[in-house]
Amino acid sequence: MKIYTLTGDDGTTSLSGGRRVPKHSVRVEAYGTIDELIAWIGLLRDHKENIKRKDILIYIQDQLMRCAASLAYDSQSSVSKEILPEKDCFSLIEKEIDKMEDTLPPLKNFVLPGGNILVSYCHISRCVCRRAERAVLRLNEVEKTPEIVTKFLNRLSDFLFVLSRKISVELDGEEIKWIV
Repeated sequence: MKIYTLTGDDGTTSLSGGRRVPKHSVRVEAYGTIDELIAWIGLLRDHKENIKRKDILIYIQDQLMRCAASLAYDSQSSVSKEILPEKDCFSLIEKEIDKMEDTLPPLKNFVLPGGNILVSYCHISRCVCRRAERAVLRLNEVEKTPEIVTKFLNRLSDFLFVLSRKISVELDGEEIKWIV
């Protein structure tokens, strides 16, 4: 199978059942932003400092693939199969957040992103995650989306923030508080 099909040259793409939609549709924007987030999580996973978090980061990528697939699902097609994130995906993320937070100093202020390239990548991933969440919510205004997708993205952005703090501590980085 060739990677180029020429079918997208007209500015459309296929949903999972084959129906063509514009590449600029809110649906494609939503699952495309999730696809971008999957790549950012892959970048986080590739850093040696995250070797002990490899399994959870792969799990997150899998759940995000499921989120994207659920948004590409075409309920009008008899050949399209709905794929959803696992029912307990956020409880697993919450447990990971709790484990990390147990080792972190309490946070009473916002923090300025940065201090280490890996910490910055966590913050960029968090921002992309929030953008994906907003895109899914925009889609939900015109087409019903599975609630589990929005809930997972919301919890994942919290995870990425706490991960940035955890990595900053592990690397003895400076966490600069934003104080007004």
